[in-house]
Amino acid sequence: MKTDITSIIECIIALFSALITTFLIPYVKSKLSESRFQQIQFWAKTAVEAAEQLYGSKAGQQKKDYVVSFLLSKGIVMDIDDVTALIESEVYKMSSVSQGCTR
Repeated sequence: MKTDITSIIECIIALFSALITTFLIPYVKSKLSESRFQQIQFWAKTAVEAAEQLYGSKAGQQKKDYVVSFLLSKGIVMDIDDVTALIESEVYKMSSVSQGCTR
């Protein structure tokens, strides 16, 4: 007795395709965006620390311009509001650490 398993194989392939589309691709995308966000945070922190060293406690706009320029040089293109929020976050982290060290 011969059985044609072509339809069974087609069903299995369709099932695997559906599983990959539903689970694997979104998982990979989420990992890439998380990784990319961590990379952006790293470069933002580096740029904020460098700007602080270069310009001191004053010259806020010069420091911001430096950070934006630095991020652009690393291929990071973001909305200015997002960049500002990221910079403020890193400045806050730096000030929290420095205040913790002096207490």
